[in-house]
Amino acid sequence: MDVDTIIPSMIVEAGGGAMHIGILTAIMMGGSSFTQLFFAPYLSNKPFKRKFLLVAINARVFALFGLGGLLFLLTTRQHGYILWLVFIFITIFSLAGAFANISYTDILGKSVDKNKRKTFFSSVQIIGGVVVLIGALFAKRVLVWKEFPLNYAFMFFIGASFLLIATGGFWNLKELTPSALKISGFKAFIKVLKTELKQNKKLVYFLGYINTQGVAISFLPFIILYAKETFNTQSSDIGIFLIYKVIGIVLVSVLVLLGAKKIKYNLLLYSNVLLSLSLVALALFINDGSMVKYIFVLGEIVFSLFSMSMNGLLLEVSGNENRALYTGFAGAGNILPAIFPLIGGAIISQFGYHTFFILFMVIIAMAGFFIFKIDCKK
Repeated sequence: MDVDTIIPSMIVEAGGGAMHIGILTAIMMGGSSFTQLFFAPYLSNKPFKRKFLLVAINARVFALFGLGGLLFLLTTRQHGYILWLVFIFITIFSLAGAFANISYTDILGKSVDKNKRKTFFSSVQIIGGVVVLIGALFAKRVLVWKEFPLNYAFMFFIGASFLLIATGGFWNLKELTPSALKISGFKAFIKVLKTELKQNKKLVYFLGYINTQGVAISFLPFIILYAKETFNTQSSDIGIFLIYKVIGIVLVSVLVLLGAKKIKYNLLLYSNVLLSLSLVALALFINDGSMVKYIFVLGEIVFSLFSMSMNGLLLEVSGNENRALYTGFAGAGNILPAIFPLIGGAIISQFGYHTFFILFMVIIAMAGFFIFKIDCKK
């Protein structure tokens, strides 16, 4: 159900253009994370969060089954009708993910020893990467097994089924430590946010970092459209992109795991800025469709480093009592990542990809300032 390859390619196959990809990316990435601002006040008042996590995950299962059923029943002659219904299910899928993330982060923070977090995050990436690599090989076969929309319908049915099975782990989870922090409504939440921003300057720079480096997560969906329009990529190519993307996950996870005790967060953060800028250089100099897959290797390295470093930084700037609250604060760091895909889609439609690439590089470069100010010692 990869949000950088499978879902954007489905939108392109259904007749979507740059603006559709922009809307999709805004919903699935920055936009969904931004809604954590509104979910956090409610969830922070709940001492135990497992049941809310399960509600959110099962909402995602429902959305995936809905997408599969929609594509299975409708024909490709009804592009416009399909696209807007697809966006409804994708919105449910994304918002449920944002809702789940607050509970997940709170439970995770209470469960993992702070001295072993880098090792834990990289180990999870490796295990997940191996499983996803198997899934990617399977997905590649499904994509070429049938024509659109049946191939994607089967993909969503399979994804929903596996996610439903995965909930078994959370049903068996024992949540023993309650969260004590109480927030009485959204206004109180904003008041607490203002207070924390004044008292904790690292939170200010943390939000600045997410707002700038965070736009990198919206790059690969536009590359799907770029590859389709420039090199006429097919469904079989999407499966290859996914496989190479997973290679990026495993590669960066192994490297971080091996150096977990020696590598400082600052090194990871600065490296990610340089790699993000390299993404644009790679996209500009590629003149052969067979080379596009390497953008996905580098793109996933960027995304994985961002995820690991952001999660680690969030745990560092917050405490056990306010972790769910700070996860909600992180939603404020997704204002620009939520808007950027919409701006990017409009720019590509009006001025082309080169202007989009330049804007992307300028925003990413600004992340260096916030990394310097955070100056994480761990």
